[in-house]
Amino acid sequence: MKVFSITDVGRIRQMNQDYVFATDEPLGSLPNLLVVADGMGGHKAGDFASKFTVETLKEELKLSLNEGPKEVLMDAVQVVNHKLIQTAETDIKLDGMGTTLVAATVIDHTLYFINVGDSRLYLINKDIKQISRDHSLVEEMLRLGGISEEEAKNHPDKNIITRAIGVKENVEADFYEFALKKGDVILMCTDGLCNMVSEDEIFAIVKGARDIVEAGQLLINRANENGGKDNIGIVLAQPFSDEVSIW
Repeated sequence: MKVFSITDVGRIRQMNQDYVFATDEPLGSLPNLLVVADGMGGHKAGDFASKFTVETLKEELKLSLNEGPKEVLMDAVQVVNHKLIQTAETDIKLDGMGTTLVAATVIDHTLYFINVGDSRLYLINKDIKQISRDHSLVEEMLRLGGISEEEAKNHPDKNIITRAIGVKENVEADFYEFALKKGDVILMCTDGLCNMVSEDEIFAIVKGARDIVEAGQLLINRANENGGKDNIGIVLAQPFSDEVSIW
């Protein structure tokens, strides 16, 4: 499996609250790990929350005695959530911090991942498909039929999320399992990418790139060219590394 991660502060923000990680090496019982987090909170709280969450998740996965990917990921996320809340209670500057989280692993030909918040996971092959579900106010309104997909794209409340790590004692994470096929590319990203670059643009950039490294760099460039209004965090993975190209 080939992996690549990249993050950028964007053109407007002074601080980068996105934190990403990707490895094709084992962590505990997981053969590989892909993670994206988008922190929230005043001053340095969001920056701290995303980094703390990802680094603590990595440590918990190394120590996990569970075997199945669902149990490993879900249990680790609960521990990380409690530790982030406990840490926030020790420093008034960290009060109210939280973060989104998408964490994934590929085992054989299957993708397993968890999601909390509105950071996304896409599968790209002959088309682009978002397979995570946003935990956001606008997504809830869309599902209930209160707004259209077009209205959702530019809704003033689109940044309000309904779930996050570090907010409640028991965090509710969604778990997904997808069969992968030859040519699939996994893209995980924060909203600094998907709010600035359309899915059609993302698809064209990834398919037109020479490899996932160039794809990641080009996506960062396009997000900034389109305004760069937020931090941008990206993880790309090509599960079948014996393939000649990323498609």
